[in-house]
Amino acid sequence: MAKGNHKRVRGKPQIHSLLEHYQPIDGVVDEMVDASGNPRPVWKHFIEALDELGAEKLGQRFARADQYLRDAGVYYRVYDKAGANEREWPLAHVPVLIEDNEWAAISAGLVQRAELFEETIADIYGPNRLVEKGILPAGLIAASTEYLRPVVGTRPAGGHFLHFCAFELGRGPDGQWWVLGDRTQAPSGAGFALENRVATTRALSDIYGEMHVHRLAGFFRRFRDALIGMAKETDGRVAILTPGPLNETYYEHAYIARYLGIMLLEGEDLTVSGGRLMVRTVSGLMPISVLWRRLDAAFADPLELRSDSQIGTPGLVEAIRQGAVATVNALGSGLMETRALLAFLPKISRALRGEELLLPSVATWWCGQASERAHVLANIDRMVIGPALSTRLAFEDDDQTKLGSALSAGERAELVARIEREGGAFVGQEAVTLSTTPVYVGGWLEPRPASLRVYLARTPEGWTVMPGGFARVGLSLDPTAIAMQRGGQAADVWVVSDQPVERETLLPQEGDSFTRTRPGSLPSRAAENLTWLGRYIERSEDTVRILRAYHVRLAETSDPDMPLL
Repeated sequence: MAKGNHKRVRGKPQIHSLLEHYQPIDGVVDEMVDASGNPRPVWKHFIEALDELGAEKLGQRFARADQYLRDAGVYYRVYDKAGANEREWPLAHVPVLIEDNEWAAISAGLVQRAELFEETIADIYGPNRLVEKGILPAGLIAASTEYLRPVVGTRPAGGHFLHFCAFELGRGPDGQWWVLGDRTQAPSGAGFALENRVATTRALSDIYGEMHVHRLAGFFRRFRDALIGMAKETDGRVAILTPGPLNETYYEHAYIARYLGIMLLEGEDLTVSGGRLMVRTVSGLMPISVLWRRLDAAFADPLELRSDSQIGTPGLVEAIRQGAVATVNALGSGLMETRALLAFLPKISRALRGEELLLPSVATWWCGQASERAHVLANIDRMVIGPALSTRLAFEDDDQTKLGSALSAGERAELVARIEREGGAFVGQEAVTLSTTPVYVGGWLEPRPASLRVYLARTPEGWTVMPGGFARVGLSLDPTAIAMQRGGQAADVWVVSDQPVERETLLPQEGDSFTRTRPGSLPSRAAENLTWLGRYIERSEDTVRILRAYHVRLAETSDPDMPLL
């Protein structure tokens, strides 16, 4: 992020006190105000409404949102040198507002991208024509740890490799949205997006009610119905597979499972019997036919993938080969997160679909090719250089990814030598200057860099896009401060229409049929935990009775004139 010089808001006499000290950054697009410093149309009513509340009421409302998150137990696990620590959910109270028509263009570009990824994965794990024609380098694919040879040639039971994707977006200085990274392995954050919405609307319910903001519930309802529909075809159950409570986003796994009414399972809850994936329940083994996995594919099966995995299920890969279970997403789909693949997407799109990308990726050059390597070396001061096989975003990976202009002469010479010696291990990417969005700091609004994470889900009618999503907002003007592990904040995203929007909900509606949970759906491990919980409650109850009897006896026999010691 180029910090540049700050400028005061210009134009007509300022009527919004919250904007009185708002200082957009030269050369950087701001989501709230235009180049003249005036609020954009989609923000105008919102800012006026905030200003009418005043600093005191606004502070009280934002404190109410924080209190809700604490009461709900929303947290994020941060890993540092001291180990794992739970951090209160860092809500940026001011949502990011995007106009409906602009969101429609973003959605069209992301649906095209999701379809392209589906076709690309199907080719890589199938006929491999992209490699055969030289469009994709064989060495790049083979070197990736996300390329899983045990599932080559396996067609997904549900007919598709991808069912739930996320894409990280940033707006550049020209106002164009760019894709910064892709999430096809086990995208996280959708549950946090829901909690952001609940907390934000608790603080700003009246403003939210006055604006035509698209709801999120319909997105989750359609995806839940799609999963249940897939399960009914094979007379099985739907479950979410989590790595367990020590995972940094475990809270979200539990929240989504509860919100959608789906079982939350760990690897040890599952077993493969007779070629089918089964869950151990209080009524015996029951079939699972749709598994929404929230752990990395390499850990899913210690028999055929990572042998050191203690969170997977032995035999899962064989059950997938037999077509007995559909995984969301398919094992091996995390390959599309590889940073170097961004360099080849335009060519892949033209080869597979005959189309140019509607939403371009951040400019990327793989240094395994001579001309691209020469270009990166010639322009290293304008690029970020990082591992070609990394699946992390550049601003999340500053230990491995370096900004060329920030290197010392010695560091630069060492990096150049490494690129010349082992070019295939590196990619160069254009240094991204992200747009800024307002955050509330000490009674005023201040600009901070932001990126959007947008979610797509597959339904029988095709891809559906969450109308909003999850914005990551920097703690400071440093773009690496966007990362949640580095103190970044999370904001709700409001997609605002100029027309009334449908008010969808997951709550049962009049006329809806009630589906009773199937008998025996409680996993045996959960049932065992409940049994022990019941025993401890009984013991606690007995202890309380003893204490009560003791105090009654003490009250009957003690001398009221003698003080108790």
